[in-house]
Amino acid sequence: MTFEQLVDTYQHRIFGFALNLCGNPADAEEIAQEAFLRAHKALTGWDEERRQELQASAWLHRIALNVFRNRLRAHRDTVPLESVPEPSRNGHAETSELRALVTALPRRYREAVVLHHVQGFPYNEIANLLGRPEGTVKSDVHRGLALLRKEIES
Repeated sequence: MTFEQLVDTYQHRIFGFALNLCGNPADAEEIAQEAFLRAHKALTGWDEERRQELQASAWLHRIALNVFRNRLRAHRDTVPLESVPEPSRNGHAETSELRALVTALPRRYREAVVLHHVQGFPYNEIANLLGRPEGTVKSDVHRGLALLRKEIES
């Protein structure tokens, strides 16, 4: 797979994933761009056989997740709560409110919930992506959903 094919195939999924992690379209665009830049750098040294064996979706999601985590670490003390999006007035208020609630989840729950329920990854792939046991991932998804339910009901 060429880099151009990779971008054409996955750019919207990676942007959507980043948006669900950070809740801000501008930040999500930067995360997605950085993820593809890192992917391009890595692919330049790979031979065709290695490119064919690549599980591109999981690999790109992992890169985007790492970029997101690095940004959190770098801006841990300076990220304003205003970066959580306001509900829109054009009929998408519920989606915006839900995105804001997901964005407010603790990071480990947010990552697991987004990867499973938004991106559609099975638990075993999420465990591999996050470097956690599969049972822990299931627990994180369950706890994240419980926190969301609690916030929605309150």
